[in-house]
Amino acid sequence: MEKRIRFIINIVYFALLLLLIFFGCKYALPLLAPFLLAFVIAYLLRRPVAFLEKHLHLPHKAAAILGVLVFYSTIGLLLALAIIKLFSAAQTVIFQLPSLYNTYIAPVLMSISDIAEQSVLQMDPALVESIDRIWIQFVQSIGEIISSVSVSLVGGLSSLLATSLPGLFIKLLLMIISTFFIAVDYRKLTHFILRQLSPAGKHILFEIKQYIVGTLFVCIRSYALIMSITFVELAIGLSIIGVDRAVLIALGIAVFDILPVLGTGGIMLPWAAIRALAGDYRMAISLFVVYLIITVIRNIIEPKIVGQQIGLHPVVTLISMFVGLQLFGAVGLFGLPITLSLLRNLNDNGTIHLYRTTDDPEPQEAKTTNQP
Repeated sequence: MEKRIRFIINIVYFALLLLLIFFGCKYALPLLAPFLLAFVIAYLLRRPVAFLEKHLHLPHKAAAILGVLVFYSTIGLLLALAIIKLFSAAQTVIFQLPSLYNTYIAPVLMSISDIAEQSVLQMDPALVESIDRIWIQFVQSIGEIISSVSVSLVGGLSSLLATSLPGLFIKLLLMIISTFFIAVDYRKLTHFILRQLSPAGKHILFEIKQYIVGTLFVCIRSYALIMSITFVELAIGLSIIGVDRAVLIALGIAVFDILPVLGTGGIMLPWAAIRALAGDYRMAISLFVVYLIITVIRNIIEPKIVGQQIGLHPVVTLISMFVGLQLFGAVGLFGLPITLSLLRNLNDNGTIHLYRTTDDPEPQEAKTTNQP
């Protein structure tokens, strides 16, 4: 009975804890996101601010203000150019969806229809005409759906920008203003926060900081480098084999390459299969060769660039990405795997105890009773 009561108490305790974490991440985190991002940016600007303070002989506040101004001016200009370019490219691709369907997908569907007709013809020739008529209507309806979807996407993208820009502007303004204040008084704020924590809390906080800065940041930077190399390889390879908009397609595949297990092959292999079904064997073989070259190069450079990966099993990573996306949107897609990786590291170091990492030793009494 005591074990059952203890079990129920533990279940209720962890359920309440998970509930608090869920509501905190779901509702409190979006409200505090501008200020948390401002704190992270101020932390990253510590060394540049110290450099300006030392070499330009500026007071700390002036160096902090100058560092934040340079940072936001540079990042803002780059982001503005990237957003304008991506929006223009997305509009072009969406408008070209009907022509892409007629050029690439419709011929494949018609070839599948011819294969099915030959098979049915051997069994029952009377069904061929009915199947052919139904299939043509199906292909035409898909084309009409894609045309309507492309128009809806353009209108939805424009309305989304119109409705989300005011709120996004306010959040950006709050983040920029907060960054100035936090960067100026960074030492005072961090010392105040540390004074509120117990020795155990400080130890956990320093463990989290050491893991994020020393391990996870290096891992993310390494995979960003791998993604950049993959993008360059794809852009060159697709341009050589004559693919239209090779740079834009390479960028999309390189971003998709972040997903575990799937990677580049999740797009390149189906693409090659579709071109083979359409009868374009030269393009199919070329896509497959580009995929093989990228895979070989990745397997060579990945162990050298990535010293230590996130440390989660691919299945756990996929589950956490799916659950995070469903619960917290795009932030949860990568935030939940990173959180699980952090918890795994803290548990392995003995800072917290969430699960057992080794088997329990066999009791001494059991050893003695089993002996002859």
